[in-house]
Amino acid sequence: MFSIEIVSDIVCPWCFIGTRRLAAAIALIRQERPDFQCRVRWRPFFLNPDTPPDGEPYYPFLEKKFGSRAQVEELFERVRVAGRAYGLDYAFEKIQLRANTLMAHRLLHRAQTVEPDASKIDALVERLFVAQFQRGEHIGDAGVLVSIAAECGYDARKVADYLASDLDADNVRQQESDVRALGINMVPTFILPGNQIIVGAEDPTILAEGIRRVLQSDQHDR
Repeated sequence: MFSIEIVSDIVCPWCFIGTRRLAAAIALIRQERPDFQCRVRWRPFFLNPDTPPDGEPYYPFLEKKFGSRAQVEELFERVRVAGRAYGLDYAFEKIQLRANTLMAHRLLHRAQTVEPDASKIDALVERLFVAQFQRGEHIGDAGVLVSIAAECGYDARKVADYLASDLDADNVRQQESDVRALGINMVPTFILPGNQIIVGAEDPTILAEGIRRVLQSDQHDR
């Protein structure tokens, strides 16, 4: 089965758009190849690796990073415009804290290794992005993550016990280091078979062309 790895961080607004653009790209491929099947695997990235474990106020951080509230709002508006084309409405004003995403990445890691159910993982990823960008929920909080996981069909007690431990924390950090070792420093980044890399939340036609090239190359190799 065709495999796509997505390097992303839940606090990256373009990564949410990237999920929609990839879905549109896959739909384009299926117009040509109705039997096209694709497996997606999420790989961790820390957009803000220095985020305190409990988070910190969102807007002050962004204003310091980008220079002013006006520049932050300009950035948000670009994201809103891009998101609307895919039915996404961003509610940045609801976000109170800049979240540390280690636990969220650990939750995704667990979902992909302990209970690798594609439909549940898709629902979990979607719900995490909704929590961050549409509901203003603090995704650095274990209780919030447990509730989200339970909504997506995971056992709340097992998830709570997992997040209360340090299980897989070093593993996730190493995965993130491995991604950076590949030279990846922007998200989303899509890794196609053969280590073909597409950086950014590109237009679906560009993503589809990347998939198409890999499929054609596979045919030539046979």
